[in-house]
Amino acid sequence: MTSPELDWDDPTDPQNATRGLVGRLDPCIIRDASGSVVWDNERWSFLKEICPDTANPSLWRQGRLNALDGLFEVVPGIYQIRGFDVSNMTLVEGETGVIVVDPLISEECAAAGLALYRRHRGERPVAGVIYTHSHADHFGGVGGVVDKADVAAHRVPVIAPEGFMEHAVSENVFAGPAMLARARYMYGGRLPAGPDGVIGFGLGQATSSGRVGLIAPTELVTSTGQQLEIDGIPMVFQLTPGTEAPSEMNFLLPEQRVLLVAENANHTLHNVLTLRGAEVRDARAWAGYLTETIQLFADRADVLVGSHHWPTWGRAELIRFLSEQRDAYSYLHDQTVRLMNRGLTGAEIAEELQEFPPSLAKAWHARGYYGSLSHNSKAVYQRYMGWFDGNPAHLWGHPPVEAARRYVDFMGGADMVVEKARKSFEDGDLRWVAEVLNHVLFAEPEHAEAREFQAATFERLGHSAENGTWRNFYLTGAWELRQPLEERRNTTGGTNSAMIPALSTEQLFQSWAVRLDGPAAADRRLLLRWEFTAPAETWTLLLANGVLTPMRGEPIGGEQPHSALRLDRAAFNRVLSGQTNFPEAIETGEIVIDGDEQALWTLLGLMEKPARSFPIALP
Repeated sequence: MTSPELDWDDPTDPQNATRGLVGRLDPCIIRDASGSVVWDNERWSFLKEICPDTANPSLWRQGRLNALDGLFEVVPGIYQIRGFDVSNMTLVEGETGVIVVDPLISEECAAAGLALYRRHRGERPVAGVIYTHSHADHFGGVGGVVDKADVAAHRVPVIAPEGFMEHAVSENVFAGPAMLARARYMYGGRLPAGPDGVIGFGLGQATSSGRVGLIAPTELVTSTGQQLEIDGIPMVFQLTPGTEAPSEMNFLLPEQRVLLVAENANHTLHNVLTLRGAEVRDARAWAGYLTETIQLFADRADVLVGSHHWPTWGRAELIRFLSEQRDAYSYLHDQTVRLMNRGLTGAEIAEELQEFPPSLAKAWHARGYYGSLSHNSKAVYQRYMGWFDGNPAHLWGHPPVEAARRYVDFMGGADMVVEKARKSFEDGDLRWVAEVLNHVLFAEPEHAEAREFQAATFERLGHSAENGTWRNFYLTGAWELRQPLEERRNTTGGTNSAMIPALSTEQLFQSWAVRLDGPAAADRRLLLRWEFTAPAETWTLLLANGVLTPMRGEPIGGEQPHSALRLDRAAFNRVLSGQTNFPEAIETGEIVIDGDEQALWTLLGLMEKPARSFPIALP
């Protein structure tokens, strides 16, 4: 429900979201080289209308503001591209060119944003790139604004916080396939845009679908207070690890008196644990870093700019904004821990913490459009206590399908459960309806009446949700339940090919390790030597005890490898990106293999292709 304390007549956000508009891409539709649409901001035009009964008015308002697109002047010499992706691209004019901060998700969108900027500000070359943190919507489009050859030749610096590559890989490569499947739910990727479908998710409207790449940083920010000068522009940095991302930073442009706060402060409550999956974030540290931000920079800044949403102008206004954002994370952390220490579990705490105190509840930017008090409090509990709530009954429960069959049998069978659920539906107890029908569907997935009834329940829950990601999960669940079986089958795929060249050889082998079918490999022992040229490095892969271990250099103990491969890294990249494969590369001489060639095929045969889609509302 929308809080009655919200001031619907407050013009501040609409004014700030439109302030400084320089020009638009009209229509705001971006295509790739083949002509396929990778971004269509025009599909949100329905949000200009009055909010219907199928949407929460507060979320509708947020979507309307997020859908505003174009090139915006923040202050003279600093511009933002907004509405070209889920995130913003900030452009800082230097002495000879322009510095690009957070080049969106897709290369096509970043290139279109830079082209719009140049149309109005001239053909300035890119003089530097800054990644504020390790999430793909802040680095994936880098190939659209800079040539990696210029970066390799040290003509264009790429700056990132310490730990950037480690965390960019662990989230986007190691756990990427599982996260991608859940991200389709979270962002509503399968839903049509419209009053009955997706209306945004608070942080932004959608994620673009173009080419995602990565160029490794050339310089890391390793300490708070570190100063750099890029193209004549002084910058002062603040490291904020473990906040919205495990590798993140804010920075001040002291001459322009502009503070860039990455994704540490937004016009929505953010996630302590995002519903697509991620490392649990530290809400206490997050709040602490925002206090530090105020102490370090508030008296030196007049404008605050984020990696999402619109800027905040005015020193008093940005201090209030940062303070309220800080207090939101402090409140949900401290109150969760207080209730945890009283003996409440995560689910019980979420019921107890229904709303922020009135002073925070009335702040538009603290509303739960993206994160929520409910799932954030559960995440704080999880960070401290883990998955187990301490109840022995929950220590060794049956997995969902087996538990569901037993529940449904105890309750008198599927038909009886559905009949009883209709009474709960009429009483408005939709949460209970969703729970009991879930048991029916995990016991009997093709029960047509239960599937349609659950879909209707999810729709009702989604239409009332103020949180955009909750709405999308509910409505995508309804979509899944209404799909024929063949439309719900898994598809598979691997790492985004444009990212592969930026990863270290160790990271690529580690991505193999998490794909190994351990039980199938349990009785195998293999040793493969990999001799790379350009750059020159030697690796040994040991398969033993169902584990694939990459080791730099030679194996310990002098054990002879079963086979040895000689190749350059570029050939390896082509194989992993699907441009060629191992048999073809061996036949053409790109890869030379000595010893037992079968050892390679055995290893590859034990690799499992990750699913890029799998059912969630059904088993």
